[in-house]
Amino acid sequence: MSTNRRVFMMTVAAVGTGLTAARAMAQAKLDEKDPQAVSLGYVADTAKADAKKYPQHQASQKCNGCALFQGKPADAAGPCSLFGGKTVAGKGWCSAWAKKA
Repeated sequence: MSTNRRVFMMTVAAVGTGLTAARAMAQAKLDEKDPQAVSLGYVADTAKADAKKYPQHQASQKCNGCALFQGKPADAAGPCSLFGGKTVAGKGWCSAWAKKA
């Protein structure tokens, strides 16, 4: 009876680890050359935003302070609701930036 329990517990642990790995793989880093990223002016470093093209940009605007950023404010990267399945840099910026309430 204890052998079956041991096998069961090992299986549960292996499945849990597999799900965590799959979730991490699903969150690929957003490439600045991605067509959607280009259309929104996304840059991984807010200091590199095109000031002429986006005059509303301010250096204090970063993805980790945006209402669309789904990570924690201190995260170096996190998911964004605009770029499903991809992570954006916490210090990044795009033209859809909206101050987090």
